[in-house]
This record gives sequence, structure tokens and C-alpha cells, in this order.
Amino acid sequence: MNKIEINQFEFQGASKKNRIKSSIESLLFVSGEPLNLKTLSSNVEVAPKVLEKILDEMMDEYEEESRGIKLISINGEYQLVTKAQNSEFVQRLLKKNKRQSLSQASLESLAIIAYKQPITRVDIDEIRGVKSESAIQRLIEKELIKEVGRLEVPGRPILFGTTEEFLRQFGLKALNDLPSLDLYSEKEQDESLEILNNAMKEL
Repeated sequence: MNKIEINQFEFQGASKKNRIKSSIESLLFVSGEPLNLKTLSSNVEVAPKVLEKILDEMMDEYEEESRGIKLISINGEYQLVTKAQNSEFVQRLLKKNKRQSLSQASLESLAIIAYKQPITRVDIDEIRGVKSESAIQRLIEKELIKEVGRLEVPGRPILFGTTEEFLRQFGLKALNDLPSLDLYSEKEQDESLEILNNAMKEL
């Protein structure tokens, strides 16, 4: 292999890696939730071990560049988040309109917490059928929910409840002003997530 062929090979390799990085960035942005290595690997069709090295490289690049976001890894899951030094500006924007900026995942989680509080994250996950950690964190950042205690069972999981800010944002004087679930049939109440969402939309 001559020098020209070597340079061409290296260029093709770099180009392919950049395409993979671009794909990962798009997946994480659209998801809005943390994604594990297996999910990313199956979507970009790259072996987990190879992808892990690329993700590590991406994390370093985000840290080194003057960008407003960074890539983090927590318990084997990857997520794009804003950089800490920009928190003042992010919080300023979020506080302007907490309610309208809620994602579907956050709205579902908030509805469950509002009607089922105090409630643990595991119970929220069970009702939604998917992980809610990211949605819960966003609700905490928006000051719509807070930790209200611990469940007295092994592991003592955190219990979540709504805040006074939640009442203000949704125009409620008290939790008793939430639309009553008694308006729905017993059969409908079994489909709790859909019912909770419908009730919240009445506000």
C-alpha cells in the first residue's frame, strides 16, 4: 500500500467514524432519555466494544470544545446534557414557561405523581411501562416535584410529591382541585396512565 492509498484509507476511516458520531448525537437528541450501549449499538450497527471507544472519544471532544452541551455516562447509559456553567441561562428559560416546555414523558410522570403521591420512581416506571428517571429529574429541575420522604422498605426508595410551584403553574389552590378520577368507570381506571393524562389535560 503506497502513501496515497494509506491516506485514502485513513480518510475513509475518519469519515465513517464521524458519521457514527453524528448518528449517535441524533439518537440521543431525539430520545431525550438516556440510552444504553446495546440500544445505540443496534441502531448504528456498530459492535458495542467499538462503539464504547467512540463514545469515550465523543465525551472528551464535548469537554474540550466550547459547546453548550456534553455527553455523560451514568450506570452504562448515555445522555446529552447542558454544561454546568450555562445553568443560569437554562434555568432562566425554564422558569419562564415550565408547563409548556414539558415533554410527553415528563407530563405522564407528573400526572402519575400528582394523583398517586407520595410515590416511588419504581412505581412510576411500572405505571408508565418505561424508565422515568430522566423525566423525574426534569420535573425536579422545573421545581414541579420534590422528594417528600423515604418508603420504609429495604433500600428506602425516595418518595416524590408535587410542589407549590406545581399548583401555581396549573392554576390550582390545592391538590383537592385536581379533576376527580371518579368521573371515569372502574374499567377505565384500570388504564391508569391514559386516565391520569386525560385528567391533567382538563386543567
